[in-house]
Amino acid sequence: MPKKHTICLLNDSFPPIIDGVANAVVNYGKNIEAHHGHAVVVTPAVPGAVDEGYDYPVIRYPSIDTRKLVGYVTGYPFSPEAERRLLDEHTSLLHTHCPAASAILARELRDVLNTPLVMTYHTKYDIDIAKAVKGKLIQTGAIRALVHNAEACDEVWVVSEGAGENLRSLGYEGEYTVMANGVDVPRGGASAEAVQAATADFDLPGDVPMFLFVGRLMWYKGLRIILDALAVLSEKKIDFRMVFVGDGGDGKEVREYASELGLDKVCFFTGSISDRETIRAWYTRAELFLFPSTFDTNGLVVREAAACGTATVMVAGSCAAEGVTDGQNGLFIEENAESMAAKLCELCAVPETMRRVGENAERELYISWEEAVKKAYERYETVIENYAEGKYPKHKKPMDGYLKAQGELMDTLAMIETANDEMVEAIVSERDEISAHFRKSQEEVREYFRERKRRVRESQDKVTERIEELWRKMDRYL
Repeated sequence: MPKKHTICLLNDSFPPIIDGVANAVVNYGKNIEAHHGHAVVVTPAVPGAVDEGYDYPVIRYPSIDTRKLVGYVTGYPFSPEAERRLLDEHTSLLHTHCPAASAILARELRDVLNTPLVMTYHTKYDIDIAKAVKGKLIQTGAIRALVHNAEACDEVWVVSEGAGENLRSLGYEGEYTVMANGVDVPRGGASAEAVQAATADFDLPGDVPMFLFVGRLMWYKGLRIILDALAVLSEKKIDFRMVFVGDGGDGKEVREYASELGLDKVCFFTGSISDRETIRAWYTRAELFLFPSTFDTNGLVVREAAACGTATVMVAGSCAAEGVTDGQNGLFIEENAESMAAKLCELCAVPETMRRVGENAERELYISWEEAVKKAYERYETVIENYAEGKYPKHKKPMDGYLKAQGELMDTLAMIETANDEMVEAIVSERDEISAHFRKSQEEVREYFRERKRRVRESQDKVTERIEELWRKMDRYL
């Protein structure tokens, strides 16, 4: 029987901030604590977070609230308190699920705790970086830091071969192990009562095929392919319903585009749903799950749909299609709307195919988190033994200059947040003055706002120059 070890799980996101990686960390912790050993989660502090209801401790370290800028808090990855707590927990292994701040903190903790460090590469971070920051210099520096953090780990895991290929494309040259994630949807469909409760507010005739998408409403998820394909079906007078569960940065544009295509009466948006049983009910109700994304590295939603006996239409060669056989337990298309439309027309004419492929998917594709974490914990045992026997190369500790530059970058982010708050306060305090200007001539009003715009632009330019200067400093230590 495997020895019970304390595993420290680190990630830049954790509830109340929810994303796919945060969900993975929650389930790693839950299953390690329930079946194998002891789990501890280390994550940045989030204002208002209440870490109750977990069977394992959650240690928060200092952060800056940058959710207005990038949707996440930015952790300050140097925490004596985390070091002390983890020493008290007799930590056996560090497992970071993010190659950014969590990886830097994990590298520091490894030197203090003398324990091995594993990193899981979950998603195509280069795309997320490109969306978060526009400056090429900053993007290049961030990707270089990501790769160096991966290279500093004792083992690197990826959630799929596609994720490993993406990491290699960024410059990583080391070895990696594929360690798939599980799904937290139980095998078998939801009850008829649960389906009725979840779907009652929508026009979903029982004799009309319903298609489903679950996830963030971002264009890079292939949503334009779905909508353009549905427009073709509508033109051909093929009756259907389409439901999008989720929300995201492109949600407003996606809804507007669906309306432009004339899909208002057959295309519905539920918004974000956090209750897993409700999501399970939507999977159960759908005849097909549509997922033409080439961004996702694992496509857990494909396995979630499979758990409920629902087949998925996906792009051949995508990460989501790994381990799936076309026509057997999944349905493949090319990455364009024409291919999606042709496949949907074909399936609507032979609905039995959708049922058969869905039944096969439930039987052949499903993997639970219990099974996934069991495999990971078995590998933890090997990593701990290898580390004790000195089989991993010694990794250099991040240099003091690099850490100093990281600190300066955090100060800059704090300055941005402070500047934003001060700008709002200034506008509120000057509202009487603004009102007076409006009572003056239009030209005076225009001049007032031109001057304010110029001052804001100068402030933004100074912040941008400082960030780029800091990345140049950091670059010397990477």
